Amino acid sequence: MTEVAREGADAVVADDAGQATADTSGQAVVVAFGQTMKTLRVRAGLERDEFGRRIGYSASTVASYEQGRRIPSPRTIERADEVLDAGGLLTVWKEQVERAQYPVFFQGMATLEKEAIELLAYDALVVKGLLQTEEYMRALLAMRRPVLDQETIEQRVAARLARQDIFDRRPSPLLSFVMDESVLRHRYGGKGVLRGQLEHLLLVGNKRNVEIQVMPTVCEDNAGVNGPFTVVTRKDGKKFVYAEAQSTSTLQTDPEQTALAAARYGIIRSQALTPRESLEFVERLLGEL
Repeated sequence: MTEVAREGADAVVADDAGQATADTSGQAVVVAFGQTMKTLRVRAGLERDEFGRRIGYSASTVASYEQGRRIPSPRTIERADEVLDAGGLLTVWKEQVERAQYPVFFQGMATLEKEAIELLAYDALVVKGLLQTEEYMRALLAMRRPVLDQETIEQRVAARLARQDIFDRRPSPLLSFVMDESVLRHRYGGKGVLRGQLEHLLLVGNKRNVEIQVMPTVCEDNAGVNGPFTVVTRKDGKKFVYAEAQSTSTLQTDPEQTALAAARYGIIRSQALTPRESLEFVERLLGEL
């Protein structure tokens, strides 16, 4: 059964303070949160500049929050709730506001990443978002057609970088990535961008809870010919299969389909280079640049 199959929308944009503006799909949530915060601020008898000083932002940033033009971080929401003595009326919005920073088609997957105890990803087009450097992200987003404006690019970069907290989470989830060799050879953004991306893969690949494998182009068998996909296992043991293309996505929850996807991923891993061989392969590619 397909739990999610939705068309994409514009994603988030970060401002100077690391905040983001919502895409149209999450705008209603962000606006409602902003109105609630404004109501509580007025009730507390605080002007924007005083309230902003107490939570660590300018009056203009507070106005952006209240007008739904920027998304506050979870920590900012907690601080605002405390300063306004809101008794949880603001913190109850945290999950919804955070989810609003992602495109509609990715919101389900973003939530699952936060709950994952295991994530298995096969990619054949570009480096997985969780593994991308900021420069690589910008290069990919700059190539989008229709062209994205700079503000939108900044917003999407901020949201993607925030997801990479998964590598430092405790307890550590088990993370496995297999990617085609061609992914590592595309010089998106130029030689310097690719060099930085390959160096980053070496760093991440040495984490104890991370395995990165390469599927060589000379390999005569590849169970991943149907395209990229991700298998996520939640703490309760339930598995999900996520696939994305052309700003649309599917999130499979059917036990048979998720079991088959996990088995398919296992075959792909067995066909690819081992993690150690893969890191050595990446080092050789670096030497060729």
